[in-house]
Amino acid sequence: MRRLAAVGRAELLLLARNRTAAFNAVLLPLLMIGLLAAGLADLDDPDATARLVTGMLGFTLLGVLYYTLVSTYVARREDLVLKRLRVGVLTDTEILIGTAGPAAVVALGQMVLFVVAGSLFAGLPVPANAAVMLVGVLGGTVVFVLLAAASAAFTRTVELAQVTTLPVLFLCFVGADFAIPADALPPAAGGTLRLLPLGPTMDLVRLGWLGSPGQGALNLLGEAAAPAGLLTAWILLGWLAVRRWFRWEPRR
Repeated sequence: MRRLAAVGRAELLLLARNRTAAFNAVLLPLLMIGLLAAGLADLDDPDATARLVTGMLGFTLLGVLYYTLVSTYVARREDLVLKRLRVGVLTDTEILIGTAGPAAVVALGQMVLFVVAGSLFAGLPVPANAAVMLVGVLGGTVVFVLLAAASAAFTRTVELAQVTTLPVLFLCFVGADFAIPADALPPAAGGTLRLLPLGPTMDLVRLGWLGSPGQGALNLLGEAAAPAGLLTAWILLGWLAVRRWFRWEPRR
């Protein structure tokens, strides 16, 4: 834990010195909450409201966590920071987790703010089953940390992160049922995109926040089993991808 904390502190200092990252971490969520509160004032559709507010959590996983971490891993690799850390007493897992720690904490903090804002400004209830929602949030965080590390293997420079992350950002954004309603897509395309990691994450978040139609414990567990299993499969695939392709030093 001391080694993880040391890497995390160093990464947090670098994050604070990056003005763009600091803006995205502190001011952007406050701005988005203000816009959300203003936009929801004229929105009378409860389903659309719930989809929009819960979608902010998915947006945080994609924009704040995944994209930021791809750039971070690539920058540390190209500056030979990862190579130097690996020579010392740190294990590979400690390096990856320590580097991801500050971004993950920022993303989780923003999601807490959005949950509070949803209850205050959108009239959404207090999470009906916090445990299910927590599984979705933490599982999604782990998945997108692993996907960021895997994507960094195919990203040669920090500037190219804007290109290499586009497929994951676009497909997950479309398939998670908050940018575009699920029934607006062809059934085959919509069903396939829902299998991407943000799909089961958002299913668990919505189920834990808004509850299940039956409101029974067995009904809740039955609905949560499929997305939880799919999210677990994505975590396993992400870990295997990192072990297979992640690079610790620049490719010359």
